[in-house]
Amino acid sequence: MCAAVLSVGLLAAPAQASPDGTPSELRGAAWALKDTGKDARFRGLAAVSRSTAWVAGSKGTVLRTVDGGRSWRDVSPPGAVAEGLELRDIEAFDARRAVALSIGEGEASRVLRTEDGGATWTETFRNPDPRAFYDCLTFFDSRHGLAMSDPVDGKFRILSTQDGGRTWRVLPASGMPEALPGEAGFAASGQCLVASGPRDVWLATGGGATARVLHSADRGLTWRVADSTVPAGDPARGVFALAFRDRTTGLAVGGDYRTGQPSPQAAAVSADAGRTWRQAVTPPPAYRSGAAWFPYTRGAALAVGPTGTDVTTDGGRTWRPLDPGSFDTVDCTPDAACWAAGEKGRVARLERR
Repeated sequence: MCAAVLSVGLLAAPAQASPDGTPSELRGAAWALKDTGKDARFRGLAAVSRSTAWVAGSKGTVLRTVDGGRSWRDVSPPGAVAEGLELRDIEAFDARRAVALSIGEGEASRVLRTEDGGATWTETFRNPDPRAFYDCLTFFDSRHGLAMSDPVDGKFRILSTQDGGRTWRVLPASGMPEALPGEAGFAASGQCLVASGPRDVWLATGGGATARVLHSADRGLTWRVADSTVPAGDPARGVFALAFRDRTTGLAVGGDYRTGQPSPQAAAVSADAGRTWRQAVTPPPAYRSGAAWFPYTRGAALAVGPTGTDVTTDGGRTWRPLDPGSFDTVDCTPDAACWAAGEKGRVARLERR
């Protein structure tokens, strides 16, 4: 979710917690599936409110709901459908304005923008470099945003906008540390690049000898790098998603995305803006591709993956199962609604039984 949307939530009342730290909204909660009528895999999710959400996925598909998931409007960009683009990330500011990212080598990496609820789309960036492969997109507010590509010439490439995604420019590589051999981002949930506040942004990696987290405090101009505790050393392993509650407190989740492969130590926490990471005492039991903090709580968060959803109420130190269903990504809103999306058209909202 973009920072512009989150700032609205400062006006809302905090959730009430039980003695074990579980917010009242999470007690007895479970995912309630919302029929989308589609079979696309939705790895892109932008939850705006309890009523409004956008999802983006395979086959160039974009859907939008404004009634809490009771009905979905197919607002797919015609060109993206015709070319079968993989839309792996979407950021929305409200029910009308959204920016979507398609992934892939060279010209398959594109940015599309709508101002009319998806009735029309404008392509605002098409990657001209065959060496670049864009993975994730994030916004600090309704004007300033970044997208990241896997390393080009040995460094992650950062794309920047200052006008809400209308125009983009590649930032200088001088402030980016060297990438490790084989290091890359994972376009699994739209959460390998996340922002919190007006200037702070984090980038998650895997595939190299170490899974790392890079942090910038100046909107992507300069970066500091830190090792995480999530295992890597293989193209299928690393940090797949980050979530920051504020500019200091963060979660990292990941593991090995291959079916049946173990993913020990697949979660970590940071209390110093990502300078250092500590392994979760009780991590999720398997690979997790998405994570989100529950609003107005100090320690509640969700992690999702193909084998289920886990919840923490102590800031990521310990996790416990919540739901066995398959999801790729998760997002929570200022009015305390959480949405998840994934394979076979699956979209759900967290609701109390």
